[in-house]
Amino acid sequence: MFKYENILQTISMIEQQKLDIRTITMGISLTDCADGNGERAREKIYEKIVRKAEHLVETGRLIEREYGIPIIHKRISVTPVSIVAGASDDKDYVAFARTLDRAAAQVGVNFIGGFSALVHKGYTKGDEVLIRSIPQALAETETVCSSVNVGSTKTGINMDAVKQMGRVISETARLTAKKDSIGCAKLVVFANAVEDNPFMAGAFHGVGEPDCVINVGVSGPGVVKRALEECKGAPFDVVAETIKKTAFQVTRVGQLVASEASRRLKVPFGIVDLSLAPTPAVGDSIARILEEMGLEACGAPGTTAALALLNDAVKKGGVMASSHVGGLSGAFIPVSEDEGMIQAAKTGALSLEKLEAMTCVCSVGLDMIAIPGDTSSQTISGIIADEAAIGVINNKTTAVRLIPAVGKKVGDEVNFGGLLGSAPIMSVNAFGCGAFIERGGRIPAPIHSMRN
Repeated sequence: MFKYENILQTISMIEQQKLDIRTITMGISLTDCADGNGERAREKIYEKIVRKAEHLVETGRLIEREYGIPIIHKRISVTPVSIVAGASDDKDYVAFARTLDRAAAQVGVNFIGGFSALVHKGYTKGDEVLIRSIPQALAETETVCSSVNVGSTKTGINMDAVKQMGRVISETARLTAKKDSIGCAKLVVFANAVEDNPFMAGAFHGVGEPDCVINVGVSGPGVVKRALEECKGAPFDVVAETIKKTAFQVTRVGQLVASEASRRLKVPFGIVDLSLAPTPAVGDSIARILEEMGLEACGAPGTTAALALLNDAVKKGGVMASSHVGGLSGAFIPVSEDEGMIQAAKTGALSLEKLEAMTCVCSVGLDMIAIPGDTSSQTISGIIADEAAIGVINNKTTAVRLIPAVGKKVGDEVNFGGLLGSAPIMSVNAFGCGAFIERGGRIPAPIHSMRN
């Protein structure tokens, strides 16, 4: 039985503290759509996505109305397109991206992820073609998101892919320059990518997943901050316990929505990703949680320790609240999507180097960071390599989503609107790494990868 006070507390979380379900994401396998003829493959892909996701948006809206729980986005993730399109003889995969975009528009979802390649140990033909196609694909589509996994703890880091992705990001920025290089906001470079992530832009449907599955991503930074306001000056033991209890409550809401969506759509329930995902709205910020712990500004000394506590406590509290927890699960630190992070970057409290340190303990990595448009592709590759190394050595998922905004310099700003928000252009280390990046090859896996 639900206790009356628990119901009132949940209502307060939704109405006053910005609790929401960030996304219901339907994962769809496209492996059975592979065909030697690219046109036939695309026809199969479109038909399957539309058939499987026909009622996804409608179901999400019904759950919103019946339970009073905001569900911000309805999304789709698909099998990495490099795997499916690799069976064809097509010389580029932009047409596949357009097919995904058309299917997403037909069913009404906000984003569709999976224009992806997994190259942590090397390239297939499909991987090579897909990665070359990314800039044009993202320039020509609205809802398609792309990701490339360049490293893993088991395999090391594919530095040839790291070098190439620096160039791909630069070209994507150039092709979408008229929109503040927004194409780069839909492109993530991973190390240790997971197969069941419901969050964009990095979502794809892994080959170990069922034919179709429902994954849910929860949010709730405002709820955590409000809870911490009740324990000002308390020791960190109390802070951690408070976050754990709050994360449990937030995740229970996600479990409810996931179960309902699964039942109504007659699709297996996959996981709840219990990540705290911020928005540009005031009161919905990870940075403000860290500041509530006692920091003058996010980025001050102590920020990494505060984030480590938050990330760990969220996982400990949330894991007890759902039958299956997965995805990335923890705390996200995307600069442009977090009101507090934006302010900290503008005032100089938060630097790119400090953000890199924070990625050692957060859910993902360097996320939604705008940098000068004249940043070289080699410097971008160097940043990717550093972040991949953090993930590979620490056996965690890390990612890079950089936006080299064409025509913009430090002190300027990009503005994408919606959940993508806005961000000041952050400075990048001026010293070069070209000779390092040009070596190519593969950085070997760390010694602890030999667990068996």
